[in-house]
Amino acid sequence: MHSRCDKLNLKGPPGGAMDPHQEAVLRKIALRFVPLLTLAFVVNYLDRTNIAVAALAMNQDLGLSATEFGLGAGILFAGYTTFEIPSNLALYRFGARRWIARIMITWGLVSIATALVYDANTFYAARFLLGIAEAGFFPGVTYYLTVWFPPQYRARMLAWFLVGVPLSTAIGSPISGLLLEMNGVLGLRGWQWLFIIEGLPAVVLGIIVLYALADRPETAAWLAPKERRLLENMLGAERRERPKSNLMTALADWRVILLALIQFGFTLGSYGTGIFLPQIVKGFGLTNLVASLLSAVPYVFASAAMLWWAWRVERTGGSIANLSISCAVGMAGLALSVAAGNLAVALAALTLALVGITAARAIFWPIPTRFLTGLGAAAGLAFINSIGAAGGFAGPYLMGWLRDATGSFEAGLVTMAGTLLATSLLAWSLRLVIKVE
Repeated sequence: MHSRCDKLNLKGPPGGAMDPHQEAVLRKIALRFVPLLTLAFVVNYLDRTNIAVAALAMNQDLGLSATEFGLGAGILFAGYTTFEIPSNLALYRFGARRWIARIMITWGLVSIATALVYDANTFYAARFLLGIAEAGFFPGVTYYLTVWFPPQYRARMLAWFLVGVPLSTAIGSPISGLLLEMNGVLGLRGWQWLFIIEGLPAVVLGIIVLYALADRPETAAWLAPKERRLLENMLGAERRERPKSNLMTALADWRVILLALIQFGFTLGSYGTGIFLPQIVKGFGLTNLVASLLSAVPYVFASAAMLWWAWRVERTGGSIANLSISCAVGMAGLALSVAAGNLAVALAALTLALVGITAARAIFWPIPTRFLTGLGAAAGLAFINSIGAAGGFAGPYLMGWLRDATGSFEAGLVTMAGTLLATSLLAWSLRLVIKVE
């Protein structure tokens, strides 16, 4: 048990008020929830982005242009954004255990069904339905973690959960590349096998979540009464920045709107770059398999950097300044990638970009939980994520359109870099409206 706790690095922050009994309770909760939810997010992000590798063969089979592929990749977020807030309100109404399980099972089934697409329109439909199915998962889990962890642990737990983003590509790209090699097995294309095999784990994990999670500390039979009291006291002692627990006041809060715009910016850069990364790498004259393997490299470094940066912010503070810096790092990496003259330099620059963008996710999400509570948190977090998720539509579509219009990815990468520069400045402006970090 202790070795596993050490791996999760759950020791309290220096100078904090945690005693050994409180730390033991938080370790127990973390070991029950965090590995499962992280694995679920790995599968979630993989099912959302595996089209990046599938495109190496699928685009030719379906006759998709770069613009059509970018539109299909991004249209997921039209469904996602539309149903994000209703889904999170349903989670608040029906409980996290049932609703998160429902989300996972339905997105797994839709992901499997993507193997049936045969042209641009059916591709668009499958992606739109996948967005509807996934809606509410990420902000729902973010809200769920605020119910179980005090603020001095929340950033770390979110970082372990969010590591699923780069980890899904670091693991998923090589696996997806190998699945493409199944072309012709049982009469199916390799990209069809990719969607079928990678969609199944979501259904299985959804069933596990239904039995493993508890909605609130008071319903967790595996916590002793003393452990519940300790947790309630820790959560009740949290100091919040002008808290908002009402639905409408949370959505009208300027801090919420500004945070939504910031997430839009770094999400646009993340998906605009990540969805086309295998195609960018393949442009250096590589095979599908080698391109998919090399596309995993930046995310290996991004996974480690996300955890380190979140740990550093937790220890030293300054979440807003670090959010601004991480977006600036992403901007610098994308700008350098345009000037790269060979594969090694381009891959190094794109790695730097994805380190910054990925770290921004982990630094960002603890910030709104400092002032959003209750129903306001469920709706506010969903609103931030739904507006931010629109960047997931804009990024791939812009990159694809600019690729078709100019014949290269350079204009798209410059556009992504400019967006991240603006996002960095917006993040810095949070210091004017948020005083407690």
